[in-house]
Amino acid sequence: MRKMGKSGKSGLMGALDSHTRNIYETLKMFDETAAASLERTDWKEVIKLGEEIAKQATVAGILWTGEAPKVTELEESMGVYFNMLNGLLLLCHGSTVGAGPTLHASICASTKQMIESSLSFLRAAVLSYENPSSGQRQTIPTLVGLVWESCQALKTTPTNNPTAIGRKIIQVAASVKDVLREMKELKPADETRANQTGEDHDTRPDAEAEATVDDDEGESSTASDIGSNLSPQEMVIAASVILVASDTLQYIKELLRFVTALSKKPDVANSTSVVVSLENLLQICEKIGVQIDELGASVYPPQETSLMNTAVRKLVECIERTRAEVQSFDTMPEGLSQVCQALENSLNKLESDLGCLDQERVPEIHKLHLNT
Repeated sequence: MRKMGKSGKSGLMGALDSHTRNIYETLKMFDETAAASLERTDWKEVIKLGEEIAKQATVAGILWTGEAPKVTELEESMGVYFNMLNGLLLLCHGSTVGAGPTLHASICASTKQMIESSLSFLRAAVLSYENPSSGQRQTIPTLVGLVWESCQALKTTPTNNPTAIGRKIIQVAASVKDVLREMKELKPADETRANQTGEDHDTRPDAEAEATVDDDEGESSTASDIGSNLSPQEMVIAASVILVASDTLQYIKELLRFVTALSKKPDVANSTSVVVSLENLLQICEKIGVQIDELGASVYPPQETSLMNTAVRKLVECIERTRAEVQSFDTMPEGLSQVCQALENSLNKLESDLGCLDQERVPEIHKLHLNT
């Protein structure tokens, strides 16, 4: 009897390994999107099968943790589960018809999450059967829960290109918002000294006070020493950077509104040329986010004006590219046009302030050379 048991256990692990290899082999087809000539799978079918897989995980979990389950029953349960996983892979891949890189990546991520959570559950189940004292059995309910979480993730996966791209744009907005919050914590040297002596002075430039954004309430942090000793000239630059970051956030909001509107027009959103333009807009937006990060990092003393000037030029180029890309849709929303102009104005002001700062530093540098 023991020999048969060992044989059965070895057979279960062998079956699991074989099924797993087949799954990973099938996953390779996600390296590319489904052919445009195929009919696109409705994502609702994916969600429906995902729910069935989650239910099957619950049933299988009960079976594997039951008293002395038969090997044949376990093998049959595993076979059913893997058949469902293969079916899910085919449906998910069928939903990539017409998907751009961003949507394709989102679908792949959700699909792989469902596969990996299922494989983790099944491997733990087999190990718990092979070695009851390993403690794997206690992890099965938790792993079944992860399968259910993966199923829920399928329900929140973007189903069209504009939505997928919109979510990426939101991530850029969050990054810019963080930079803006940090910049508002900068303080001039005299204000820092006043705070240390108990005096109450508000020496923030008007531009800083006027540059507003919807910050999360209740969030605050203490400014570090490195951001608390800016000279008056450097605070002027900081105020200009705050204005640029604030206007950038408004630009991103309008860009997001433009992209979201396209998601309500399936016939337009699924056009290959539109998808390419949307992906280009996302790349522009992400580059803008990178340059805002560069500006934010360069504001801390000693301020690096050359890096800031480079960032300004790149941001201006991004705005110009935005206009050209949006106009390819034969339309330029007034709101987006206005925020692009406002951001350009803010960048021009920052560039001018940087020029003034450089001019003020020339005599100081010359004096330093004379003293040395």
